[in-house]
Amino acid sequence: MNELEMKEKMEKLDKIIENHRGQQGALMPVLHETQELFGYLPEEAQKKISKELNVPMAEIYGVATFYSGFTLKPRGEHTISVCLGTACYVKNAQAVYERIQKDLNVKPGGTTADNKFTLVGTRCLGCCGLAPVIMIGEDVYGKLVPDDIPDILKKY
Repeated sequence: MNELEMKEKMEKLDKIIENHRGQQGALMPVLHETQELFGYLPEEAQKKISKELNVPMAEIYGVATFYSGFTLKPRGEHTISVCLGTACYVKNAQAVYERIQKDLNVKPGGTTADNKFTLVGTRCLGCCGLAPVIMIGEDVYGKLVPDDIPDILKKY
C-alpha cells in the first residue's frame, strides 16, 4: 500500500471511528470495519483507534489476537481455511492441508508470494458431515481428497 492509499484509508478510518464514538462496545465494530477497510489491522490504525476511543493499545491487541476473525498481518486476496477439527482430522484433513501447502508453496498461517492466498488451519468450520472441509472465502468444499486441490485452486 503506497502513501496516498494509506492516507485515504486513514481518512476513512476517521469516519468509522466518528460513526461509533460514544457507543457502548464501540471497539468491536470499529475493529471489524477497520479490517474490512485495510484487509488487516495495521499498527498505525490500532494507534489511531486507541487514541480516538481512549482504549489502551494492550486491550486492542488483546481483542485482535483473541478473535480469529482479526489479523495483524496482511492477508492474500483469498483466505483458505482448512478444518482440522476432530471429524475432519480423522477423515485425513492433514493430507489435504499438506497438499495445499505443497501446491501453493506456503506455510500454515502464511501468504503466497503473489499475495493471492493466505492459508490458515481452523478448529471447526461447522460442516462435520462434509469432512474433510476447506473454505476459500465463503465457498465451502467438502468430502475432499488431496487430488481435489489442484482443480479447486484453479477456480481462483
